[in-house]
Amino acid sequence: MKNSSTTKTLYMVELALMVAIIFVMAFTPLGYFRTPGLSITFLTVPVAVGAIILGPKGGAACGLAFGITSFMQSMGGGGFGTMLFGISPVATAFTCIVPRVLEGWLCGLVFQAARKFSRNGSYFAAGLACPLLNTVLFMTSLVICFYHTEYIQGIAQTLGVSNPFMFVIVFVGVQGLIEAAACTAIASVVSRTLAVALKMG
Repeated sequence: MKNSSTTKTLYMVELALMVAIIFVMAFTPLGYFRTPGLSITFLTVPVAVGAIILGPKGGAACGLAFGITSFMQSMGGGGFGTMLFGISPVATAFTCIVPRVLEGWLCGLVFQAARKFSRNGSYFAAGLACPLLNTVLFMTSLVICFYHTEYIQGIAQTLGVSNPFMFVIVFVGVQGLIEAAACTAIASVVSRTLAVALKMG
């Protein structure tokens, strides 16, 4: 019983630490590289690390923290998110939060599945999956909730695209590749180092 209680306490402490890191990063320059369109986010790093170290449920909790900070910033932080909030606060909350919860949960599942085939490769697989899932799920939600709006249609016309698929490809562009590369490299190294320290193997 003592063992189980100690393990649960350690898990909660580790989860609280990851959530705290997400909030600190979100509201400092560590979390985002601001650009005129979509900002490059590095918050997928602690989400991926949380999903790897704490499992799918821990990943979902870290994703929830990421989503909440993203939604909070849309309520007056300026830029793209604020424009979406002005169109529909409810749709913005959905777009900010739900994809990030799924991102963390699925990242944890990817790690568990990949670990059956390669211990070291599983860290890379999960580290890559997290930013890719973030982009795919967020943009899917954005298209579903906002593609029909005048604001997004104006962006689509500026980009010279006329369908949702091409809008996602062009809008994400090089920024998505930079985000994926950076987050994959950092998350895989950090999570592997933590796993060794915590004797996860």
